[in-house]
Amino acid sequence: MTTYQEYKAKIAELENLAENARKNEITEAKEKIAAIMRDYGLTIADLGTVTAKVKTSKPRAPVPTKYRDDASGQTWTGRGRAPKWLEGKNKDDYLIK
Repeated sequence: MTTYQEYKAKIAELENLAENARKNEITEAKEKIAAIMRDYGLTIADLGTVTAKVKTSKPRAPVPTKYRDDASGQTWTGRGRAPKWLEGKNKDDYLIK
């Protein structure tokens, strides 16, 4: 019967083999890309948006509450679909002043 330690050793060996295979494949891919770029006279700039920096979005500030039902305590910011508690009612009556 195979023990836990033997399995752990096999896993470590396989992870090492997988990492080496990955490095070899990446090296081969880079060589292929470089050959294609040489054959067609391409530069990094020719690739266009591939090298563009990714924009990081700033977290949005929470939207202040605009309407409140004093009876139930429910609120709504005024954005998106109106809530059920406001259906058929005048929004101005629930406007927070």
